[in-house]
Amino acid sequence: MKLLFLHGAPAVGKLTVARALLRIVPGRLMDNHAAIDLALTVFEFGAPGFWELVHEVRCSAIDAAAEHDVPLLVTTYCYAEPEDREQFRQIEEIVQRHGAKLLPVFLHCSREEVLRRVGNPDRVERRKISSGEHLIRELDRYDLTAVPRADCLRLDTGTNAAEVTAQKVVRHFGLDA
Repeated sequence: MKLLFLHGAPAVGKLTVARALLRIVPGRLMDNHAAIDLALTVFEFGAPGFWELVHEVRCSAIDAAAEHDVPLLVTTYCYAEPEDREQFRQIEEIVQRHGAKLLPVFLHCSREEVLRRVGNPDRVERRKISSGEHLIRELDRYDLTAVPRADCLRLDTGTNAAEVTAQKVVRHFGLDA
């Protein structure tokens, strides 16, 4: 299995790039909000136990995908340093235990661009951050950066369309081979 780990700030285009990529190559999508939406059925957002459940769901899904030889799993994630370092280490451990391959991709763009995107209607519908004020608080509060791996591909989604960014990911990791 290959785990394509698309990460970056809210509204940077993780899900849009993931969908564009999966139009090019076959694979499965585990959107960050799938685990969040499940946790919201049990807890209020951010309540004690909420983020722990989100992480357990993510890890269980990655473990199951690797166990059952899903060839490509694309996941989206808002990675914050240092808060998410241990969770990422656990994801790496699952991938390594199964002899799978982790393909980290950090997506980024300018603050102005994410502020322009944050109000898109699909973000409201999916219960994502959809106000500029909320996004600014998150950007100022967390260090939403690339995972600590030398092999992390970094791509600017503000300068390329999602389809172009997806093609760069496919070429870089040889996913079309």
